[in-house]
Amino acid sequence: MVTSLMLFLRRCSMMLIDPSKINQVYIVCGKTDLRRGIDGLAAVVQEQFELDPYNQALYLFCGTRKDRFKALYWDGDGFLLLYKRLENGRLQWPTNQNAVRRLNFRQFKLLLSGWSLDATVHKVRTPRHVNVATER
Repeated sequence: MVTSLMLFLRRCSMMLIDPSKINQVYIVCGKTDLRRGIDGLAAVVQEQFELDPYNQALYLFCGTRKDRFKALYWDGDGFLLLYKRLENGRLQWPTNQNAVRRLNFRQFKLLLSGWSLDATVHKVRTPRHVNVATER
């Protein structure tokens, strides 16, 4: 069975990345300046989150508009930088600015399909009961 990650990587990189060699997928939450290139994004991974950008993990970054993201990957002899812009819709990107999250492939698929990674549950207010007899 082909995972959505494999399909994404086939479309975006024409198999420049071997999906079986990806150790982990990380999402850098909040807004990232997408004007940054390979060195700038690798520095974010290393300095801000104390992770190793050379560990063959896929790191995902999103900008302010949430209709585009970048993916950074070390393939063993160099970095690959992928850039995707959605024509319709927006990503439901987590907004905690100082966080990085590890994703499983199911979560990665949900994120790229437009679903939120965080459940949004609103507190339900109990309805106010009005005593009709005392209202009059």
